Amino acid sequence: MSHLGHGAPAASAKAFWPSFRRLLGLLGAERLRMVLALLTGVVGVAFAVIGPKLLGNVTTLIFSGFLSRRLPAGTTKAEVLQQLRASGHGSQADLLANMSLHPGSGIDFAALHRLLVLIAVLYVLSSVFNLLSGLVLNAAVVSITRNLREALEEKVHKLPLSYFDRVPRGELLSRLTNDIDNVQQVLQQTIGQAISSVLTVLGVLVMMLIISPLLALISLIAIPLTVLVTGIIGRKSQQLFAQQWARTGELNALVEETYTGHELVKLYGRGTDSVARFDRANAELYRASFGAQFISGIIMPTMTFVGNLVYVLIAVVGGLQVTAGALQIGDVQAFIQYSRQFTQPLSQLGSMANMLQSGVASAERVFAILDAEDEAPDPSDAAPVPEGPGALELEHLVFGYSPEEPLITDLSLHVSPGDTVAIVGPTGAGKTTLVNLIMRFYELDGGRILLDGTDISRMRRDALRSQIGMVLQDAWIFSGSLRDNIRYGRPDATDDEVLAAAEATSVADVAARLPDGFDTQLNEDGGVLSQGERQLVTIARAFLARRKILILDEATSSVDTRTERLVQQAMGRLRTGRTSFVIAHRLSTIRDADNILVLENGDIVEQGSHEALLAKHGAYARLYEAQFRGQDDEAE
Repeated sequence: MSHLGHGAPAASAKAFWPSFRRLLGLLGAERLRMVLALLTGVVGVAFAVIGPKLLGNVTTLIFSGFLSRRLPAGTTKAEVLQQLRASGHGSQADLLANMSLHPGSGIDFAALHRLLVLIAVLYVLSSVFNLLSGLVLNAAVVSITRNLREALEEKVHKLPLSYFDRVPRGELLSRLTNDIDNVQQVLQQTIGQAISSVLTVLGVLVMMLIISPLLALISLIAIPLTVLVTGIIGRKSQQLFAQQWARTGELNALVEETYTGHELVKLYGRGTDSVARFDRANAELYRASFGAQFISGIIMPTMTFVGNLVYVLIAVVGGLQVTAGALQIGDVQAFIQYSRQFTQPLSQLGSMANMLQSGVASAERVFAILDAEDEAPDPSDAAPVPEGPGALELEHLVFGYSPEEPLITDLSLHVSPGDTVAIVGPTGAGKTTLVNLIMRFYELDGGRILLDGTDISRMRRDALRSQIGMVLQDAWIFSGSLRDNIRYGRPDATDDEVLAAAEATSVADVAARLPDGFDTQLNEDGGVLSQGERQLVTIARAFLARRKILILDEATSSVDTRTERLVQQAMGRLRTGRTSFVIAHRLSTIRDADNILVLENGDIVEQGSHEALLAKHGAYARLYEAQFRGQDDEAE
């Protein structure tokens, strides 16, 4: 699927042709199906375009038979024409000159029957081949969008964390769902119709040239008019469709944000404000959508007017040619049908520009993800996972989220195997940034981090992260059983190992209270589990994973005091024998840490044990006193 992510990127939300060519390039993965669809489409259209000519022959046969019956039997066609001209009816003689007349014989029903059967067979075959063409095309489009989804899923896992910092979650979800669905719908509705329309135009044009080059020339007037109309209207509608899908992404981001924080919205009484924000975003989407549909909707009525204009011209000129004897009446009837078949595909192509503008606008948004810069690739000669107990060395780290605003300028730290390092400091000091650098969610601007003597930048990211376990402030539970949620940390773990991890982290007690024990089904919100119980599950997950480096990010910040003790006990067992980093605001939870780092503005301003730092009466002591003074005030 790598081909999906390459090619000329969409220059902007309004760069139609580069993105259109790139969208067509996706069809290259389905060459065999596209060729088969084209061949069956050609056969189906060929059978269809022959039909009007044969129907015209039917009309000519009936009309000739009707006139032949009215002519005196025993005379010849030449004698009838001579008599008409002699009596001053030259125009009638010209009309009958090109007809196959047999005075007194009437309609040839045997020939008529053969023609009608042939026409019926042709139309049935045309329908069968067109159906086959449509089925093959649908299979190709579904395969293309499946590959596109797979490429996007693969791409998302290659993107750096900084990308997700910039793009709202709802916006990203909109591109991965709404825009992909729109691309598939547009491809399904336009490719088959476009192939059929182009083949029909070519086939009909050939038949019209055979019947009457003059009338064919009149019909060709529709082509420049179609190009002119779709070109003028298309440019404007593309801009509006780009705005429509951008506004759709913004609205989805707002809805996702509001529903994720629904409880807070209710708590702070911001429901009215949320509705107002939604109404504004929805109104902007309405204006963009209405404008796009209105402008693009002008195409079809305009093309219908062009088709009617051409139809009138053909009817007038064709009628004059019949009276002059240049054409038979059946040929004019066939030509009128062909003119409809000629202008209708042109109108369809014009109306397809409506859908195509929308599809390309969505495709641009999808391509923007595929074109986003990946994480720096792992080294080709990646170092193996080091054998060791988990010693970490941070040497002169330099990092900033932007070059203009460095956060960490020169940070060094040695962590012995099995030590617990607590990281404290005010908000924005760089606590989470530091552990993100250890996990290589971001790349250093300078310095290096060594794991058991190996520079982590020389390791594969997945190999590095396979050595690290993490428990976050927000306990993540996925849909599945309690047992599956614990086993997520190590899928090959046995049931006995899962039970041992659950017992070590008090999750076994939680399971005992659930209706189906470890087989109780949970959802992404935790379902029947409280916040503290969910946190215990994530600790059990990390316990089972058996990683030598452990990161605990505010794991007890959102639980009650009783549950905090359980979580603390579970984390204590979890940290045993592991090199651990603990980010905490509750300083009472880190008193037993081997080393406490106090960060301010990305720098370590103090480090040491709890007692040693209190004795210094510095930054840590101020944080500790402020926290406990606040607790004393609350007690009073």
